[in-house]
Amino acid sequence: MILTLRYCDYDAAVAICAGVLAQENLPDDPSTQGSSYIAACYVKYLESSGARVVPIRLNLLEDEYVRLFKSLNGLLLPGGDVDLQTSQFSRVSKIFYSLALKANDDGDHFPIWGTCQGFQQLSVLTANKNLLTVTNTKSVALPLTFTTGNTHLASPSLQSLSEENITSNFHSWSLSLQNYSRNAKLKMFYKILSTNTDGKIDFISTMEANRYPFYAVQWHPEKSPFEWVDKPGMTHLGSAVRASFYTASFFISEDQRASCLARGSAECSRFEHLDVHRKAKVILAETEG
Repeated sequence: MILTLRYCDYDAAVAICAGVLAQENLPDDPSTQGSSYIAACYVKYLESSGARVVPIRLNLLEDEYVRLFKSLNGLLLPGGDVDLQTSQFSRVSKIFYSLALKANDDGDHFPIWGTCQGFQQLSVLTANKNLLTVTNTKSVALPLTFTTGNTHLASPSLQSLSEENITSNFHSWSLSLQNYSRNAKLKMFYKILSTNTDGKIDFISTMEANRYPFYAVQWHPEKSPFEWVDKPGMTHLGSAVRASFYTASFFISEDQRASCLARGSAECSRFEHLDVHRKAKVILAETEG
């Protein structure tokens, strides 16, 4: 069950290597530098629970991603605003999604976490089509509506998610309950953990895969402790920060299960370390081909 912390014994000297996928800069953004980036809040989010973050650059050969996959303990697909079917972000997501399916089928635990755009990308990869619909959820903090029977509601850190407006939503597209229910692939693959509504359309806000360690949130747990932008939808309440650290700790606990299976995370030290202090974005352009 999602958000129930699970730890295993592992060598503390071996780094937990969590990959974060980069994405293309938007061409009409005047503040961008380079060709791609990773938002710093995602790096801080994972580092706060003891992971070392490995940037996954765009435009590499598939063989290079296969080699990189073998040295990672998990993957985070971040939020953003790229095309979910034609972008380099979608291309690389598909490669890692396929590799993760095979690894888990072979008994090698490899978790994937999708946030906002990452949630949407996972739904597109599973359904093999884009079933998202427009919702009025661009800048709003909401309480989650948990589905019945989820035992994780017993956690105080998670109970607040259903009682307070502390989940930040910055998306214009959502996976509606209707579209999910009408698609056999999505219904078979994912279990709904929480929903929300914009007043007209009910949409899925949290889901997990039934047979794989794949987890997806349409909201942004990483923003509350690490992103300070004065706009509607941002919340820095203590309950929001606690929920953020809880979700990060959960994902890293899943990554630890991967290191128990000797995924080769000792190689993490050879990857570049991302310096994110005082930065909103990590620019990834110098070595991309």
